[in-house]
Amino acid sequence: MSLVTEEIRASASEVYHGDAICQEKSKFLLTEMGLPNGLLPLEDIEECGYVKDTGFVWLKQKKEKKHKFEKIGRLVSYGTEVTAIIEKFRIKKLTGVKTKELLMWITLSDISVDDPPTGKITFKATSGLFRTFPVSAFEIEDVKKDAGAVDVAKDGQVKEV
Repeated sequence: MSLVTEEIRASASEVYHGDAICQEKSKFLLTEMGLPNGLLPLEDIEECGYVKDTGFVWLKQKKEKKHKFEKIGRLVSYGTEVTAIIEKFRIKKLTGVKTKELLMWITLSDISVDDPPTGKITFKATSGLFRTFPVSAFEIEDVKKDAGAVDVAKDGQVKEV
């Protein structure tokens, strides 16, 4: 059963459909709230929304996704619907996200970045367990910057930007 009701959709400040715009908006919101932009590496996002008054945010993707954060060696599972309350430097009441710890899947409920910044991010589980990692493990470099900053002029000449 979906946590996103028609009432919530109606009260939303922003609702978007389609993977490209939802990817862009989710990364922008994470960055705006002081969180790393790679926290939610979802694929094929169908819908995302944000209720500014309450901070409620949701993302719906076509199928569950497992992602390994290579820098910390952790496997994370993202359900078809991820919801949370987002505020400055914190995500709380998180649903749809689990991490593998030893041989068990642990449901995450809270994510916070230290304020003032220390370069650390803490993940808390519903069970009370928590882990702290470097924020840099969850940052995604801007794709345009990675492309090498090269421009092709009308005459076919390649030049650096």
